Amino acid sequence: EYEEKTGRAHRPLSPKQNVRKNLDFEPLSTTALILEDRPANLPAKPAEEAQKHRQQYEEMVVQAKKRELKEAQKRKKQLEERCKLEESIGNAVLTWNNEILPNWETMCCSRKVRELWWQGIPPSVRGKVWSLAIGNELNITHELYDICLARAKEKWRSLSTGGAEVECEDAGFSAADREASLELIKLDISRTFPNLCIFQQGGPYHDTLHSILGAYTCYRPDVGYVQGMSFIAAVLILNLDTADAFIAFSNLLNKPCQMAFFRVDHGLMLTYFAAFEVFFEENLPKLFAHFKKNNLTPDIYLIDWIFTLYSKSLPLDLACRVWDVFCRDGEEFLFRTALGILKLFEDILTKMDFIHIAQFLTKLPEDLPSEEFFTSIAAIQMQSRNKKWAQVKKMLVFDNR
Repeated sequence: EYEEKTGRAHRPLSPKQNVRKNLDFEPLSTTALILEDRPANLPAKPAEEAQKHRQQYEEMVVQAKKRELKEAQKRKKQLEERCKLEESIGNAVLTWNNEILPNWETMCCSRKVRELWWQGIPPSVRGKVWSLAIGNELNITHELYDICLARAKEKWRSLSTGGAEVECEDAGFSAADREASLELIKLDISRTFPNLCIFQQGGPYHDTLHSILGAYTCYRPDVGYVQGMSFIAAVLILNLDTADAFIAFSNLLNKPCQMAFFRVDHGLMLTYFAAFEVFFEENLPKLFAHFKKNNLTPDIYLIDWIFTLYSKSLPLDLACRVWDVFCRDGEEFLFRTALGILKLFEDILTKMDFIHIAQFLTKLPEDLPSEEFFTSIAAIQMQSRNKKWAQVKKMLVFDNR
């Protein structure tokens, strides 16, 4: 019929041409469906319907332009914010390198530096600031790290070949204990920041992480390796050279709070939990009562946060900002951060039961907004009845005795 109307001669079509002819009448988009005339073998559109379709099309074009404009404005805003952030970081790097770090002893406690510290330390100077803030009370040298690492490697060889026990200062610790510790290190390394794929077998930092953890078990056989240490060591490796990471790692774990948790000093851990609850009730009375009603004790969520210094629970960039202020304020900030998390999600948590609260706090949302998170932490007051964190903790230690 089509050929007769157009006066074209009839000739057989190839399969390819036949397919193309069929496609001529298929709408390829919503626009085509609305605007194109109907195929010749169908009745033409009524004028009213054609006008309606034309209006629909014009509305679609208007909406599409609005969306495009909105997206363009959003991209422009994101670009401006990124440029502003980069400029801010660049200025901060200059300030840290030219003013603060050369005069660390006199400037580290000034108000200006503390305010700059709160905003986050630029990644390029973060490791240096952490090292200075953590300090080196243990007087560990690069040479001592090499000695501990050599001893660790000797133990690995001895245990892998089933040889005699290595004679060393930690002779009181059996080969079985050391072997269990080394096996735990191997297992934990594979579970350290798995999404980054840099600490697992074959990754660029696998051997470095293994070396630091192994060296530490030789440096502190009384502590050994405890789950959670791998995350702390990994964060330090990302910001410091290997030997400096070991020095910071050893000194960090030697702090009272970390030593209490990693040596599982139950009495001291309970003191920390009790002090935390004092400030929990002071800052978030409604949520505190809800947790009490559901028998949700601090150990259920705090232990994992403290053991890994939030590096496992928070997005890595946010965890590093927590570390920044932790290096400035000490252990108090770890518990202030915990209260900041609870405050941020207070409305959600008050509607949950024991199981759902525990699950939520064990695996926090991955898209935590940085500024909102730190605003929540800033709103927490670490003072109860005119007593600060250290005073409350000291009072509770005395009471427990």
